[in-house]
Amino acid sequence: MACFIAPLVEAIAVTAIRKSGLKNNSPFLQHLPDLEKMLWGGTLMLIVDHIINGELTWTFPFFTSLGESGGAAILWREVLTVGVPMTLVLTVTWAGWVLVKAKDARASRA
Repeated sequence: MACFIAPLVEAIAVTAIRKSGLKNNSPFLQHLPDLEKMLWGGTLMLIVDHIINGELTWTFPFFTSLGESGGAAILWREVLTVGVPMTLVLTVTWAGWVLVKAKDARASRA
């Protein structure tokens, strides 16, 4: 019901880093827009999924679990057990892809 909060937080951080104007020849910084698109796209997809499944509403408190007793604990448990691992897998996969692309680029120059 709230697993999208983890990729949303990372997407905001990555966008801020990209917009800060860091100039570096690191392949990770060069491919930061790709991670940004993956995070924002995944966040949007999860929000739509939660709206369709009725876990997220247009009225306060927005998260249906918050209307229940102990709902905040349920919400944060999902963020920590589903959202964070999902976001870590996405970020590690992106990092692996960046390393493979960097290795291919070095091999093609040699």
